[in-house]
Amino acid sequence: MTEVQIDAAAVAPAAAVPSPRPPLFGRSREAVTGWLFVLPFAVLLVAFLLLPMAYALKLSLYRSTLIEGEHFAWFDNYKQAFQDPLVRQGVGRVLVFGLVQTPVMIGLALLAALLIDHATSRFSRVFRLAAFVPYAVPVVIGTLMWGFLYGQETGPFSSLHIDFLSSSWVLASLGNVVTWQWAGYNMIVLYAALQGLPREVYESARIDGAGPVQLALRIKTPMIGSALILATLFTILGTLQFFTEPLILQPLNPGSITQHYTPNVYAYHQAFSFQQYNYSAAISFLLGAVVFVGSYLFLFATRKRSAL
Repeated sequence: MTEVQIDAAAVAPAAAVPSPRPPLFGRSREAVTGWLFVLPFAVLLVAFLLLPMAYALKLSLYRSTLIEGEHFAWFDNYKQAFQDPLVRQGVGRVLVFGLVQTPVMIGLALLAALLIDHATSRFSRVFRLAAFVPYAVPVVIGTLMWGFLYGQETGPFSSLHIDFLSSSWVLASLGNVVTWQWAGYNMIVLYAALQGLPREVYESARIDGAGPVQLALRIKTPMIGSALILATLFTILGTLQFFTEPLILQPLNPGSITQHYTPNVYAYHQAFSFQQYNYSAAISFLLGAVVFVGSYLFLFATRKRSAL
């Protein structure tokens, strides 16, 4: 009997042939194409953000007086802003406003997102559009509209004989305007996160006897924790930069909404009412530091749940 000799090389698996690397010219062309797509955004970023910030930083380090003219003052403007009681009052007012308004807005947005997610498709489309419409209204127009509604003489609430822009009500009235304007945006963010959840989890929870409320509180809400953190972070950033609403409503009651009601309003009036551009720039950068620290502390406190 003859032995059949099998060529091992014939049955050995063929070695993986490395794919040819793209030529250097092709890689360079792809890189150039990518940079061309990024270029418009980069130009706008440099022209309208980085350069103005650099110029404002330079202004914040100078002082202008009638005797000495403009001279380099190091951090004197920052020291003055840090010691200014009006700045501290504005920061404290904004912090109180944020501690109350942020949970209210996020809570309403979460409730609306959960209701839409649970409702029928036809109802959810209508309700989603209705909740998002206020965000589509420009902030200035929305604030002017609410200023008319708050009016004591011509507003529809004049029969209640309540001055909604008095010192007792103004903070709540401003919070109502901000919540009306931005709750729909946060609702869309949370609703989009709910739409990405696997529906099999809902079926398993229903089989285990979970009702709609338990499903919403114990299944859906924890699973969109990252979206909640993101929406809360955006709300905190917007609250600390509170500016448009009090500035627009200020002429209606200057006694309650003062020129130093928030740090941004104070910086605006220092620059455009009193021509204190250097001091205004210092206040703005000091507020930016507060925003950065507040955002970092929030992300640090929620780092275990955040997937950002």
